[in-house]
Amino acid sequence: MQHSDDELLRHTLAAVAPGTELRDGLERILRGRTGALIVLGQDKLVDQIATGGFPLDIEFSATRLRELAKMDGAVVTDRDVTRIVRAATQLLPDPSIETSESGTRHRTAERVAKQTGYPVVSVSQSMRIVALYVGGRRVVLEDSSQILSRGNQALQTLERYKARLDEVTGTLSALEIEDLVSVRDVASVLQRLEMVRRIKEEIADYVLQLGVDGRLLSLQLEELTGGLTDDLAWVIRDYVTEGRGVTVEGAIASLQALDSAELLDLAAGAKALGFTVIGDALDATVSPLGYRLLSKVPRLPGAIVDRLVEHFGGLQKLLAAGVDDLMDVDGVGEGRARLVREGLSRLAETSILERYV
Repeated sequence: MQHSDDELLRHTLAAVAPGTELRDGLERILRGRTGALIVLGQDKLVDQIATGGFPLDIEFSATRLRELAKMDGAVVTDRDVTRIVRAATQLLPDPSIETSESGTRHRTAERVAKQTGYPVVSVSQSMRIVALYVGGRRVVLEDSSQILSRGNQALQTLERYKARLDEVTGTLSALEIEDLVSVRDVASVLQRLEMVRRIKEEIADYVLQLGVDGRLLSLQLEELTGGLTDDLAWVIRDYVTEGRGVTVEGAIASLQALDSAELLDLAAGAKALGFTVIGDALDATVSPLGYRLLSKVPRLPGAIVDRLVEHFGGLQKLLAAGVDDLMDVDGVGEGRARLVREGLSRLAETSILERYV
């Protein structure tokens, strides 16, 4: 399979989310108190392990799936779950493939998923549950109300973390204006940004599983976290230098690779940026290049931000630059120079007021 197991699992969860034809069919099967075994994909290998039954190649629908599930045997669909390829077929996977399941249907489902690489859905008649087998993983579908409850709890946590992130980000802006930033201040912002990103991903998984039931949760998530990915990149660009041998992509990957305990250690965030953390190194002063504050100036293209930083080489020089100095930069005319000058001045004034008032 071209997709990784994680990507395939997300794709499968989206395919069985509320509002889809497949989910409707599965719920009909549960209400009818019958079982089912459904392979979500078909190729030569699936054909080799399938015996008996009959080929169909008809359009997929929830009602057709429900009726076909009444018969013994498995149902095979195409990869996109748009057509039913086979029905009432017996699956004979390699018996040497290890399985932790005990029931015949679930053992077959797990082995087929491992052998073919396609997701397999198993509906238990006795336990009335729907289980997904993707690679070596097993996921039991939950009721939307349970997922929504956890999603709302995670959203409340996200709101608290976002409020704290806004505080440390505002503090960083004021310290940057005054040229008093320490490694500790930068690491604190990176820590909070990564924490918020992880909670966002967790909620995004809930939204995926909820399908049409997750629209409100999705809107709230977007409102709280819009633009945070860009903020992380701007902070890293401000403080990562080529001399330390760390790239923006590498720093982001290092942050994401930290486990929960490591993320609580500010030194780990500092190391992700390439800083050597020994003794009082967290209290060492650093100066930003100015990417993050320039990105907050309205209607300022990214290419112009890059040129301004390259020309002046640091935020303090940018803050001290007049309109004529800014106009020396390629692509910055008088109007844009005034926009930058006034934008930075407003940001500086606002940041200082928020910090000390």
